[in-house]
Amino acid sequence: MTSKERLNATLNHKQPDRIVIDFGATATSGIHVLAVERLREYWGLVKHPVKVIEPYQMLGEVETDLQEVLGVDVIGAWGKNSIFGFANENWKEFKTFWGQEVLVPGNFNTKTGENGDLLMFPQGDISVPACARMPKASYFFDAIIRQQAINDARLDPADNLEEFVYVTDEDLKYWEILSENALKSGKGIIASFGGTALGDIALVPGLDMKYPKGIRDVAEWYMSTMLRADYIHAIFEKQTDIALSNLEKIFRVVGNRVDAVEICGNDLGTQDSQFCSAETFEELYAPYYRKMNGWVHKNTTWKTFKHSCGAMVPLLNNLIDSGFDILNPVQINARGMDPKFLKENFGDRIVFWGGGVDTQKMLPFGTPAEIEKQVLTMCEIFSKNGGFVFNTVHNIQANVPVDNIAAMISALRKFNQG
Repeated sequence: MTSKERLNATLNHKQPDRIVIDFGATATSGIHVLAVERLREYWGLVKHPVKVIEPYQMLGEVETDLQEVLGVDVIGAWGKNSIFGFANENWKEFKTFWGQEVLVPGNFNTKTGENGDLLMFPQGDISVPACARMPKASYFFDAIIRQQAINDARLDPADNLEEFVYVTDEDLKYWEILSENALKSGKGIIASFGGTALGDIALVPGLDMKYPKGIRDVAEWYMSTMLRADYIHAIFEKQTDIALSNLEKIFRVVGNRVDAVEICGNDLGTQDSQFCSAETFEELYAPYYRKMNGWVHKNTTWKTFKHSCGAMVPLLNNLIDSGFDILNPVQINARGMDPKFLKENFGDRIVFWGGGVDTQKMLPFGTPAEIEKQVLTMCEIFSKNGGFVFNTVHNIQANVPVDNIAAMISALRKFNQG
């Protein structure tokens, strides 16, 4: 099988010739830029500064030579702009807190805060308040909440819709060219068209806007799903209308070159519980997910991808019923997320994209032998009858020992070779 054939068999719950592998196709299945550099050095690849393709989490580009080593089957079709609102272009050198020389987009403009933090600015405009900070001891950015005082009498859903806009002819040309080039790779393609996320907490603070209005505090947003449900419904309804219009236009230029599309990355699960009940999900989220997923399934061959960390078992039937085909990152160490239970009870109805190894404890702190054992076990459980794309539970972080990552890859190769 080709990588694309392998992914399509997997997404349709058919047994592929080997497990599909993803490292770097999405913003929740990537590798930190420091780990990318160390992997390139470990396998003797050409040494050069690694591009930071997702600056919020400081994810590094997994180039074709490293893809070959890792056995990657899937690549991502990402939007032109980062979460901070500037394009991934005009690359320049940048030295990180941890001493790594990397390449960042031209408008990756920063200042040093009073306490030594690195401050990031929306659209790269240093004349406006900073939107994110990287503490000196950190390896990625945290959002700065710029919530204005809330006057419930004056709240306008349009304020929380400012970033959800209709695609332009320029946007469509971008997607047309990107999808054509991605198709030439022979790999599976997952697209992140944007605009379809309902209440994604990474997006709520409006990091790409200079002066975000509306509800922009994460805690306030979560409370608003209960206290201001009518306001949230008004946002979701209009956002869905825009998203459907955009998807229709994008499909005209992209067609079925794309195999899967990211719909939403809103985390609904915690380590031990959920952010909402099944009843709240059905009332607040499901109607809009059904519209978007329904349009995709009626008009395309794309499969729809839902990212949500945490203990998702109580909501899995709801996600499936609302039209999602794929769950990521499959947090196997959260409450109730037993791999055997997941596969036996949901494996014929949803694809597990992730769950290949625990990234909280096992990958950073386990021994290579322990990592090999877990990877082989997860592959054995999840791979039966397709429906499994191997990835770690969320992104590989900065200081994971390179020998541990190599042990994971070695185990994966061993399983795939039989």
